Amino acid sequence: MTITSEFSTPIGERYFEDYQAGSVYEYGPTSVTEAEIIEFAEKYDPQYIHTDSLAATGGPFGGLIASGWQTAGLMMRLFVDNFLSSVASIASPGIDELRWTKPVRPGDLLRIRIHILETRPSQSKPDRGMVRTSVEVVNQNDEIVMSLKAMNILRCRPSA
Repeated sequence: MTITSEFSTPIGERYFEDYQAGSVYEYGPTSVTEAEIIEFAEKYDPQYIHTDSLAATGGPFGGLIASGWQTAGLMMRLFVDNFLSSVASIASPGIDELRWTKPVRPGDLLRIRIHILETRPSQSKPDRGMVRTSVEVVNQNDEIVMSLKAMNILRCRPSA
């Protein structure tokens, strides 16, 4: 598997045709701090394993961990900033197979690895197509901490 972080087309000029099945891209890292974990959890996922460092040491993960939803948000930021076209993205009909496989801890450095599984022109709307990807969130130890399969609808390049 050859990993790259570069498209031949910049994100602001990228259309459906620029996404090729079989390509693999990697972006990051982004870090997560204890303060960010607690702040996110207090607002969105107030379980003690995410909000209370002391209590979390006696919990099932032996310490404070990030909410899986925070990990998904960090993944999405890297995905939008680096992979998803800023001019051709229309929508996403959803994701499949979301899995949190290892805890994310304060100080972890996360990156995303995106495998383009399939690109398919729309049968009913010829101005767009579907890009299916497998996304892995990987920590500094090369461990997959989260994975999912995403679908994105992208516009085709306008005719000259």
